[in-house]
Amino acid sequence: MATPVLDKEDAAGKPEPGFADSPYITVTFRVRRFNPEVAADATWEDFQVEIDPKERVLDALHKIKWELDGTLTFRRSCAHGICGSDAMRINGKNRLACKTLIKDISPEKPITVEPIKGLTVLKDLVVDMEPFFQAYRDVMPFLITKDTNEPTRERLQSAEDRERFDDTTKCILCAACTTSCPVFWNDGQYFGPAAIVNAHRFIFDSRDEAGEQRLEILNDRDGVWRCRTTFNCTDACPRGIEVTKAIAEVKRALITRRY
Repeated sequence: MATPVLDKEDAAGKPEPGFADSPYITVTFRVRRFNPEVAADATWEDFQVEIDPKERVLDALHKIKWELDGTLTFRRSCAHGICGSDAMRINGKNRLACKTLIKDISPEKPITVEPIKGLTVLKDLVVDMEPFFQAYRDVMPFLITKDTNEPTRERLQSAEDRERFDDTTKCILCAACTTSCPVFWNDGQYFGPAAIVNAHRFIFDSRDEAGEQRLEILNDRDGVWRCRTTFNCTDACPRGIEVTKAIAEVKRALITRRY
């Protein structure tokens, strides 16, 4: 968090040289609140926060929880865009709160913060991630080889083979892509972009030997063919993964059986 800068004035009331004006501004955060123990419906609540616009939305949520309302509930862990736990809808777009600077999202207007869509809301900004992780587990996101014993040597791979699936290794399972997908909103049975991305990562890995199994899993009615190529997932990914391209490559592999 930014270090507060204090003004120092001379006898005439003017700031002395070397002391900057305060960087803080007042920002309204409009947070969607839901507590099933209190009410059946969600409501919006406004919070006025004095904050440096160069700070992040996560910093503002901390300030609200620590200083204004301790009942506000949200997930966060690393706070550096690696764990993916603080994905939420900020001004109508899926983002990581720890990577979203306040100055970049029109702080002169109320900033809306709400949970990601398509998953059951448990409380405030916290959703039930189990359906998302179940789809991830279903695509077998781990290296599978015919040799079930421990390898006696490294499984070598060329730089070119590694490059083939490099993009999809970046996924941090934040669910921003999956919960930005209108197909997933309307049918929670759809595997969703994140599961397909993680299947892609192993289907195209030259060391793996279970590509056919994963392709058959994604050939299911709730699999890769449900994608409507809206590019919402690619736009939402905080890691810059070309999600729609990866899904298209899995579709092509299903048709050609070449990967």
